[in-house]
Amino acid sequence: MRQDSKAPSDAIVLFDGTNLDAFVNKSWKIVDGAMVVGKKSQQTVQKFKGDLQIHLEFNFPESKKTSQGRNNSGLFLMGRYEVQILDCFKNVTYADGMTGAIYGQQPPQVNACLPQNTWQTYDIIWTAPVFKDGKVVKKAAVTLIHNGVLLQNNTEYKWPSTHKKLNTYKPHAAEAPLKFQDHGNPVKFRNIWVREINKPEPAE
Repeated sequence: MRQDSKAPSDAIVLFDGTNLDAFVNKSWKIVDGAMVVGKKSQQTVQKFKGDLQIHLEFNFPESKKTSQGRNNSGLFLMGRYEVQILDCFKNVTYADGMTGAIYGQQPPQVNACLPQNTWQTYDIIWTAPVFKDGKVVKKAAVTLIHNGVLLQNNTEYKWPSTHKKLNTYKPHAAEAPLKFQDHGNPVKFRNIWVREINKPEPAE
């Protein structure tokens, strides 16, 4: 996967380096064509429904911190199912908190992180959960490719993401934004786009 992968013609471009119109939190700034983490988490104005293909690129600035303190962020699908983003190049941390982990649930197959100040890619296939009669009938799942390396292969989420505690599925809105985590680290993002690959038809 090329580091400068361009959005296909049917993609919804969320960030191309020119403005933050697609996002809610204006405290995040654009520096040299990249969106830099600001105060509080970021989320998209648009809400998405159904399965998605997502592409984003991120860059970790120089840091000597260790474990979860080094360039920590995350992408929350539907605002609640996290894929971890963390600088794990020569940085040891707990397995289900590594880059590419389903945070707190499933470690990545390998560590594919590149050195700091290097642009890296995430390519994600997101399968949205399905609820019926107040129960989950299909769990959320994600396929994740990091820098061309498969880390998660249609891996199910046991539940919406939590920190150091168990959780359960509860019915929630079928449309929700993408959310980018602020963890107090100036992680940079660029070239963010989404394709709706299986959008449910509206109920009659």
